[in-house]
Amino acid sequence: MPDSKNPFSAEELDQIRKETPGVQHVVHFNNAGASLMNIQVAQKVSEYLDHELRYGGYETAIEYRQQIEATYQNIADHLQCNFREVAIMENATVAWQQALLSIPWKPDDIILTSRAEYASNYIAFLQLQKRLGVEVKPIPNNEFGEVDVQALESIIQPRVRLIAITHIPTNGGLVNPAAEIGSIARKYGIWYLLDACQSAGQMSLNVKEIGCDFLSATSRKFLRGPRGVGLLYVNERILPGLEPVLLDLHGATWDTPTSYRIRPDARRFENWEFNLAGVLGLSEAIAYASSLGIDRIWQRIQYLADLLRTGLEQIPDVSVHDLGRVKSGIVSFKGPFNSKRMKLRLGKAGFNTSLIVPEGTLLDMQDRGLGEMIRASVHYYNDENEIRQFVSYIKEHI
Repeated sequence: MPDSKNPFSAEELDQIRKETPGVQHVVHFNNAGASLMNIQVAQKVSEYLDHELRYGGYETAIEYRQQIEATYQNIADHLQCNFREVAIMENATVAWQQALLSIPWKPDDIILTSRAEYASNYIAFLQLQKRLGVEVKPIPNNEFGEVDVQALESIIQPRVRLIAITHIPTNGGLVNPAAEIGSIARKYGIWYLLDACQSAGQMSLNVKEIGCDFLSATSRKFLRGPRGVGLLYVNERILPGLEPVLLDLHGATWDTPTSYRIRPDARRFENWEFNLAGVLGLSEAIAYASSLGIDRIWQRIQYLADLLRTGLEQIPDVSVHDLGRVKSGIVSFKGPFNSKRMKLRLGKAGFNTSLIVPEGTLLDMQDRGLGEMIRASVHYYNDENEIRQFVSYIKEHI
């Protein structure tokens, strides 16, 4: 029977695993990289490509127009926003950078960000610093390793233009207090960009409660959609004042020989060319997650991650390096072994994991004096037996 910690019944989990063929081949603990798709998502992508194969790309897009349009509402329902605030992008990095670069920056503007920020994001900040004279300032952490909300408020000043936070960092397990940060951003009238790559599909997201102006996410991680698709939320309140750094005939209309008109909704950030099969796969993935219940998914993930952390911590000389009062499905650990070689050995034994490298979250890793580690990230379709097998393998191969 399901309970508050493990909310799926044995029958439900059996059906979920039957609909996830990959579990018959691997123990997949790389969901923070890319989750295993289910049959429904794969079939939706395949169906679209098969139609395109037979009838042509443009013609298939017309045939599936209604389903493609419905994707925007599915995303909006997942984020609890208006579909006019949703754009579908090539990937989460493009979505995030389109948001960042649409802000009208001035020299000496300040970006406040977390110390656990991902390398791709921080490199973009450094580029703005180099090109435009924008200043990047990391926010101190609290005792739990999260963004310190009180410290954040104490360093607010008139030159702060943006607060940019990764909701769930790529390693370390923690969940940053996104809504508390949003309250401060609103209080001081500062723009707020949230990277939700690891939280979308893992936990409930309500952009109005969070208070962010922008949110970016990907299809391939905890949403369990295909690769090559991302999404961007832009608060409709700020849309009229934003011009994307890249515009084409999809995001704008060429009105006269010397003028163009930007479309009024968030799709101004899109390009005309889409991976439409992937878009439908994303839509199906969101629908599947919604049918299970995102709160139940979050409870199941936390339950499995706690089991994994507990099992690893009981192995002598293995240490788990996760932070935060609220912990996600990402588990980071090291032991008396070379993490890179152990990751390869795990892969050959049928366990999918990721290698954490210091340059991925440089400030955080330097702060904690950490080198390479292994990241094991669980999802609701994993089971207790897989965790036992994984922990036993680590224990036996130290």
